Amino acid sequence: MSRSAHPAGPRYADVIPEGHYTAPPADLNELDPRVWSRTVTRDAEGVATVGGLDVKRLAEEFGTPAFFLDEDDFRARCRAWREAFGDGADVFYAGKAFLSRAVVRWLNEEGLHLDVCSGGELATALAAGMPAERIALHGNNKSTGEIERAVREGVGRIVLDSFQEIVRVAHIAEKLGKRQRVQIRVTVGVEAHTHEFIATAHEDQKFGLPLAGGQAAEAVRRVLKLEHLELVGIHSHIGSQIFDTSGFEVAAHRVVGLLKEVRDEHGVQLPEIDLGGGLGIAYTAEDDPREPHEIAKALGEIVTRECENAGLAVPRISVEPGRAIVGPTAFTLYEVGTVKPLQGLRTYVSVDGGMSDNIRTALYDAEYSVALVSRVSTAEPMLSRVVGKHCESGDVVVRDAFLPADLAPGDLIAVPATGAYCRSMASNYNHALRPPVVAVRDGEARVIVRRETEEDLLRLDVG
Repeated sequence: MSRSAHPAGPRYADVIPEGHYTAPPADLNELDPRVWSRTVTRDAEGVATVGGLDVKRLAEEFGTPAFFLDEDDFRARCRAWREAFGDGADVFYAGKAFLSRAVVRWLNEEGLHLDVCSGGELATALAAGMPAERIALHGNNKSTGEIERAVREGVGRIVLDSFQEIVRVAHIAEKLGKRQRVQIRVTVGVEAHTHEFIATAHEDQKFGLPLAGGQAAEAVRRVLKLEHLELVGIHSHIGSQIFDTSGFEVAAHRVVGLLKEVRDEHGVQLPEIDLGGGLGIAYTAEDDPREPHEIAKALGEIVTRECENAGLAVPRISVEPGRAIVGPTAFTLYEVGTVKPLQGLRTYVSVDGGMSDNIRTALYDAEYSVALVSRVSTAEPMLSRVVGKHCESGDVVVRDAFLPADLAPGDLIAVPATGAYCRSMASNYNHALRPPVVAVRDGEARVIVRRETEEDLLRLDVG
């Protein structure tokens, strides 16, 4: 089909747009650096490039849909976080955002620690050579096998999430003749301004032991009585995609209050406090995330002030950025399959992926940007909804965005800021094959997670 063979669909002037946008961008061809990785630009022909490679050639070599990860950007963000917090703090990359053996090697080389929350993530970390003492194991229901492997390998900390887990970890450590370093995860009653499913510090949810009612204090008492557990600190996490530090201020006040109770009751000053992660990134131009040095300064001042007020020495701070490191470093490249204008509403743009490679829009009502990247266009903007190929009306990738009115099948469009959670949460819904992750750096591209094949799919089906 030629680019002029279908009606252009509703323009912005013809319809009041719904959702995030109030007006189309001034230039649909601009690749806003707030949402794209640092090496993304357009070449002389108007084709988007990353790491010096144009997306048309990348699509020819690796196919679509595919995730393209800017390795230079990833490493630069690791260094920015490590340098912002300095030697007096620990930066744990939250592996749940996206993990592979290549990523683990990059983290190791850049001097970061690693937070894992399953046996699979732990296995990946160890297989890629991350020193066990720089690994933390999270999770609200760790299996006996996961705990046993973590203790045996000597992970640097296990974050305890329940009274049952205190006993479980202590028993395994005793059986293995180890003394395991642990933290207690507490819920501090702070609701981050985020989606209900990613706010994690209010009491009515599955994570941690609440400060309210004294459960966290009781957990401390129980751990301190067990000789095979070494309590090194308190852990708190208030949610995800957070843009200010006010919630952390309240959380730190309450966690430091618990540290003071521990000192007064037990004569023990715990040496560590982990404030978790959850700092947001820019998915659209309207998002305004904080820089690592701003976050480090704010959190350091908050903890120092609270400890001084409580008469405590300042503990070593840990943070756990995951999305904030990997999220902006990757984009998903799709090929347009159909363009369907609905008069007076919007144009539906169907791509060759969907909720199997990005469930976040359906799950969290997440917002994304999107751009035509295989060429430039001078056409007027049309209000669009980018949807996938799955048999679900909720199979939406970008709910409301503006794309050029001459968009046509065969064009390549890309959704930025998909480094976090998209590949990690990918599925085989409708027996879709999960896309590859391709690392790009200095004019070279290499697969770090290969595309699934039909053989992979059928290998698990034992008939």
